[in-house]
Order: sequence, then C-alpha cells, then structure tokens
Amino acid sequence: MSNMLEITLIKSTIGATEKQCAVVRGLGLRRLHQTVTLQDSPETRGMISKINHMLKVK
Repeated sequence: MSNMLEITLIKSTIGATEKQCAVVRGLGLRRLHQTVTLQDSPETRGMISKINHMLKVK
C-alpha cells in the first residue's frame, strides 16, 4: 500500500479553468471532500502538481 496515494478534493472547481476541471475529473474526483486512492505514478504526480492548491494528498 506504500505505492498508493489518497487524494481528496478540498477546493471547489467553480472558478477553475477548463483544464483544471478536466484534471480533477481525470483523477476520478466528482465532489468536494471526495477521496480516491490511486497508484503513485509519474502520470498521477503530474496531474496532482497541476492542481495541488485544490487537493490534499496523503
């Protein structure tokens, strides 16, 4: 389980750009405070870095 990331959406996508909304959807997040568990990969890390101000990552 060490190579898994828990990602939580903590900021709304209202007012975010279309690209940021697409990244949120790409991570599998739909609602505020929803948490998803994803593999720790370069692709996932890249998506997280684009919207790190909207997420909490464990």
